[in-house]
Amino acid sequence: MTLSNIWEIITKIIDIGVVWLVFYFILKNIKNNTKMVLIFKGVILVLIIKILSDLLNLYTVGLILQYCLEWGPLAIIVIFQPEIRSVLESIGRTQLLGRHKILTIDEREHVVYETMKAIEYFKRNRIGALIVIEREISLQEYIEPATKVYADLSADLLETIFFPNGPLHDGGVIIQGDRITAAGAVFKTSLNPAISKRLGTRHRAALGIAEESDAIALVVSEESGRLSIAIDGELNYNLTIDEFRLILLDALNPHPEVFYEAENNNDSAGEE
Repeated sequence: MTLSNIWEIITKIIDIGVVWLVFYFILKNIKNNTKMVLIFKGVILVLIIKILSDLLNLYTVGLILQYCLEWGPLAIIVIFQPEIRSVLESIGRTQLLGRHKILTIDEREHVVYETMKAIEYFKRNRIGALIVIEREISLQEYIEPATKVYADLSADLLETIFFPNGPLHDGGVIIQGDRITAAGAVFKTSLNPAISKRLGTRHRAALGIAEESDAIALVVSEESGRLSIAIDGELNYNLTIDEFRLILLDALNPHPEVFYEAENNNDSAGEE
């Protein structure tokens, strides 16, 4: 095998790898965006109907769908420009190594302990709160206009920030790693029509940031003290303290390590 053949194989591997990487990030961000998921499903449905019309010789239906396929991409770009821009921005903000992944076990336990201590205090006293924990996708665009804090995470500081009628009470807190980066942050509210109309601005903002990014949004209802977590585009509503803690722990755990351990267990089972 000559050097030119080796180089050709390497370039093809790089080419395929880049394409799959792009598709991975696009699909990953589409999954967290409700409107983009609907667009994706619509395109798949049109393609299926087009294939069926060709098989059944439905000339008129096939002709109409042919025009849809030719001009559809342009119409989608024009009509859904804000959603497409949101996905592209999410891809641009994605970090190769999320901040939560560099935390040690002690640091993760500290984050959970201090956060849960504050959450229990808010629930007991019915104090509204919105705490957003950054993961792989950067929240810099929300940090910039917010009040910078840059302080070690502690329950006392969270309780002070969300003290009723305080200047930062109505906004959200952003946590990066094991530090509070900003307070008084304002997030885009979710436009998901399936959300209950009884839910207020905090819950809609939590779901909005969970749809737009991979952040973990923790919510305490000011009216009822109920606990909720928005993650991966879904809102887990009215959780118990134990359910809340378990979801938070699972979301903060570095899942690649879990897969690695699973592989090790499989290897061990094979050896036995």
